[in-house]
Amino acid sequence: MNYCSHCGAPVHLRIPPGDSLPRHVCDACGTIHYLNPKLVIGCIAEWEERILLCRRAIEPRHGYWTLPAGFMENEETTGQAAARETLEEACARVEIGSLFAVVNVPHINQVHLFYLGKLVDGRHSSGEESLETALLQESDIPWHDLAFRSVRFALERYYADKRAGHFRLHSLDLPPPPADYL
Repeated sequence: MNYCSHCGAPVHLRIPPGDSLPRHVCDACGTIHYLNPKLVIGCIAEWEERILLCRRAIEPRHGYWTLPAGFMENEETTGQAAARETLEEACARVEIGSLFAVVNVPHINQVHLFYLGKLVDGRHSSGEESLETALLQESDIPWHDLAFRSVRFALERYYADKRAGHFRLHSLDLPPPPADYL
């Protein structure tokens, strides 16, 4: 951040009085600009024992498979974000269930939340950000072609909980990926 969104004057990174972390502070008006993690919200959408996946048409990870997910918008709940992202990326209507996984990704300033969901009618197709969509059984999941480690975590826990006969809330703090991670 270079300029204040309030008055347009330059900002500088410093620790404001009464704070303990560096913030972008406007020299002219004194406005403190807080930069906080982004929320990425997704859905593990099920239909007849299969899970809905989307193959990404955008970067990062173009061509890799993922759960329908994306950045939460202002003025929506996390559940609404999960339903909206499923509709946008997979043209699928979903009934949102309980929160299932929370993945902290501090090295990129994100938190990923995944909800359980049920497709309303089983219909799906590619949205603008997807090359294709598919309903897949566990044995058909393209594990080596999943776009994100958070998605793999959510899917692995989903199938483990399904085998155990009960779903619970899971969490993970993801470290930075290894240097050779593609």
